[in-house]
Amino acid sequence: MMSRFSDVALGPPIEVFALTKAFVEDTFPQKINLGVGAYRTDEGKPWVLPVVREVEKLLATDETRNKEYLPILGLEAFTNAATSMLLGHNSPALLEKRAFGIQCLSGTGALRVGAEFLASQLGSKIFYFSAPSWENHNLVFTNAGFKEGRQYRYWCAKTRGLDIDGLLQDLSEAPENSVIILHTCAHNPTGCDPTQEQWKQIADVMEKKRLFPFLDCAYQGFASGDLEKDSWAVRYFVSRGFELFCAQSFAKNFGLYNERVGNLTVVLNNLSNQQAVKSQFTLLVRGMYSNPPLHGASIVSRVLSDPKLFEQWKSHIRTMSSRIISMRKALREALEKNNTPGNWSHITSQIGMFSYTGLNEQQSVHMVKKHHIYMLKSGRINMSGMKSTDIEYIAQAIKETLTNVH
Repeated sequence: MMSRFSDVALGPPIEVFALTKAFVEDTFPQKINLGVGAYRTDEGKPWVLPVVREVEKLLATDETRNKEYLPILGLEAFTNAATSMLLGHNSPALLEKRAFGIQCLSGTGALRVGAEFLASQLGSKIFYFSAPSWENHNLVFTNAGFKEGRQYRYWCAKTRGLDIDGLLQDLSEAPENSVIILHTCAHNPTGCDPTQEQWKQIADVMEKKRLFPFLDCAYQGFASGDLEKDSWAVRYFVSRGFELFCAQSFAKNFGLYNERVGNLTVVLNNLSNQQAVKSQFTLLVRGMYSNPPLHGASIVSRVLSDPKLFEQWKSHIRTMSSRIISMRKALREALEKNNTPGNWSHITSQIGMFSYTGLNEQQSVHMVKKHHIYMLKSGRINMSGMKSTDIEYIAQAIKETLTNVH
């Protein structure tokens, strides 16, 4: 019998998941996975934060908890705590009740919910994302109803740093009301962030051109170990009077990858618009997944609202960020000690989980096939994916690759 699905085309594999599958199937004893975007200890193991374990035990023994539906926009204790952590407790937008949060399915869900709202309610059609950017940005916004995705210049291969002039020029040429996706810190995949002065220049152009900021905050606290420092860009845009959306993820900084804990922070400039905006978000979420899950949001809200647990959690994010910084330092030192071709200062000037090594696609594929060091074709590597005992092997592999593959 003929199937109605026989004309469905086979979709292309998603690189990072295909890479992980190949790594798992590889029998080489010294294989290293630098592709997957998840934190690993120096033993190469996933880390469930001790404070998360502690709170889960408390939740499991709380007989007052039940399995009833959450409100459509989520657990209010969570959204309030998450929004406050992002904007700061004394933010005028919070004090004047012009900012609120919507619990979503991690950062990806927050991006999708926000993008759906902009497309359906504001008629937004054009969005901009950095070149390069997290590969899912384009798919999320396109599937949400945007008609055109454009890129703004970001990474300069020659300097292995930010192309601020190209970025500003591209934004200055963007049509009014375009939505601009901005990484708040620890840019994925480059690990290269604007300075505060450069953020001010970006804000100047966006204000002049009446562009809408949609910030993506996947690494608050995880990047530098400092919650305030990692949220500076968002707070600055709010202080300038921008209306904006910001997608927050708690996958990295809480290690809650599979709990899908996210928040969409919405900042308005007029309180009188809030009721209507919330009502439309309510209808939107109702038609997508009805309401969000409880467990992960309960963990985050409990930690953020309890001073003792909050301090314990902050020590955990300092542990993770400092380990990544130490891996950056060690890799740079090993590369320079081995007289590896090129300048490697960008390894330590970048921040966060990912580093854009500067290796091209052929070189990155060679690293996988010859050395069993799994990395994306773009040259992006996960700095926490390497163990201290891996550093010398990785440095030697990079030198061999650069020497023999061009």
